Amino acid sequence: MKHLLLSIAASAALAIPAAAQQGAPTGSLIERGQGAPGSSETIGYAPDSGQRMTVEVSIGGRGPYRFIVDTGAERTVISSELARTLGLGSGGDVTLASVSQISRVPSVMIPELEIGRRTIADIQAPALAERNIGAHGMLGVDSLRLQRVVFDFTRRELTLSSSHIDDDRFAPGEIVVRGRTRLGRLLLTNAFLDGQRITVIVDTGSQITIGNAALRRRLERARRLRNVRVLSLTGVTGDLVSADYTVAQRLQVGGVHINDFPIAFSEVRLFELLDLGNRPAILLGMDALRLFDRVSIDFANRRVRLAPPTSQADRPVRMAAAAPLRAR
Repeated sequence: MKHLLLSIAASAALAIPAAAQQGAPTGSLIERGQGAPGSSETIGYAPDSGQRMTVEVSIGGRGPYRFIVDTGAERTVISSELARTLGLGSGGDVTLASVSQISRVPSVMIPELEIGRRTIADIQAPALAERNIGAHGMLGVDSLRLQRVVFDFTRRELTLSSSHIDDDRFAPGEIVVRGRTRLGRLLLTNAFLDGQRITVIVDTGSQITIGNAALRRRLERARRLRNVRVLSLTGVTGDLVSADYTVAQRLQVGGVHINDFPIAFSEVRLFELLDLGNRPAILLGMDALRLFDRVSIDFANRRVRLAPPTSQADRPVRMAAAAPLRAR
């Protein structure tokens, strides 16, 4: 089997969403400017080397700094280098789950982080090496939990709005998938991979999609694994773990089918923390999300909306002809 190495160093390719930490999320949201509170605004984003979305933020009026939008992380993370430059005070050690381990890491207190017209105050953020993050920091769900976040991949735009505001940018017929929340993440259960029912965590902080060992065992018993290659994944704390990389025949999420679906299998510690260690589950990464024109994640109302590509010549996504599958 061929061995590949993917990492998230500065020139790198893969980020595993970590910051799956114990304890309540920190930070409080303040909206300001025209239309606040409850205003909607659109800002541009730039893809990093791993095609993750980075947006400009300011901290204490200084910046801009590039932060990755990471819907798989419970808390916002900052690079230790930037924390030292800004002179941020210590927030004590926190528990953090990365690719292969749960460890205690130092944190700092961010008094105010600004993104667009929104300010998140009093964030206790783990401070990690910038070479492992791949940016100045990551925006976790503590900064997004009361928001609807729309990722427009055709326009390279990110739209933030309060969850109670109607989203009229989505046309009728686009797929709505409802889920539930656990530790701040949105879990979708109306999904199958090669006939196996799975739980899906939408994860914009990961370049590739990752399945857990429980799903791998099910596919092995069904003789669905083929052409497996070995990858080495690097987490945000610099830890390494091997993964088996293959191509599944089909992923179904609600009424959307994705054929010839690439997936890596590894027992990332986030699965265990979400009580998914023994149930088939995947972290749906940017390789899959970027197949759509737009993806809307509404944390408060626990739903995801998927806009299929207007031109399907290059993207193997199709809408199901039948009614969406129902979760048991």
